Amino acid sequence: MTHNQIEVTAELVRHLLRDQHPDLADRPVRLGARGWDNQLWRLGDDLAVRLPWATQSADALLRKEHAWLPALAPCLPLPVPVPQRLGEPSERFPRPWIVTTWVPGEPADRVPATRAAEAADALAGFLTALHRPAPDGAPVGRDRGGPLADHAEGVARQLASATDMGLVSDPDAVRAVWEDAAAAPEWEGPALWLHGDLHPANVLTADGTFCGVIDFGDLFAGDPAIDLAAAWTLLPDGAADRFRHAYQPTPDAATLRRARGWAVWRALSGILIGEAGVHGRPGGKATWGPPAHAALRRLVATVRRPGEHGQVSTESVGRIRPHG
Repeated sequence: MTHNQIEVTAELVRHLLRDQHPDLADRPVRLGARGWDNQLWRLGDDLAVRLPWATQSADALLRKEHAWLPALAPCLPLPVPVPQRLGEPSERFPRPWIVTTWVPGEPADRVPATRAAEAADALAGFLTALHRPAPDGAPVGRDRGGPLADHAEGVARQLASATDMGLVSDPDAVRAVWEDAAAAPEWEGPALWLHGDLHPANVLTADGTFCGVIDFGDLFAGDPAIDLAAAWTLLPDGAADRFRHAYQPTPDAATLRRARGWAVWRALSGILIGEAGVHGRPGGKATWGPPAHAALRRLVATVRRPGEHGQVSTESVGRIRPHG
């Protein structure tokens, strides 16, 4: 089933609620957003209904959130959509769905954080709290849980496509960041709880800083580098150093190198989806392009310029130096 094969409407949401959770069926229902995997419908002022619509994988991701996130949420310093109810497949809608708490705020791809110090502290505090050793039986990452080098071929294709379309102005510098990251030692610590998908559309802002984190469908245990990539993809210019010192324990150089690689991967994906419409996915939005370009600019700013062999500057690992 794809997003073209079933129409999700307020009437359908009310029918599903009346059938499985009738105590919630009289609340006002209105569309909140259509995302990459799910549609989000507001349910009154404090709840939301998430229904998969565009990918088959969304079914398992919703069940994973329902199983694991309620225990993690109380330990997190930023609001997250805590699952309240699970909806089972039915004749009217043959896929699972969930009811969660509603998290107010604006997606950071539309309203980026502007207060650098506050945003760095908020992000560092959230990830410090989340990145705890996961128990046995915790979910493992899909394509994001293994060695970064496994993505070398895909990143090379992304970079070539974006360069051919004129979307990347300094591909050699981007390649230098990626190759340095892919050569970094692998994670040898315990498998930590990770959000796994901290792109700007999944982080909410208010008053210039972060106020919530949504969409934990990719929740898994593993190397924290993929989440630490948010230092380049989410924070304003000049905030990475503060983030690096506020996050505990302070990440080592190898972890920061891998994080930069994940940031390259995410930025190239955002550029191709947001500006080139690659894959034609319904969740891809034009708003994904600008923050992805900003991330690449920050990453490229840490590369030695021509005459210095095009290598990543070890002195600037973890540091943002905006162009001036």
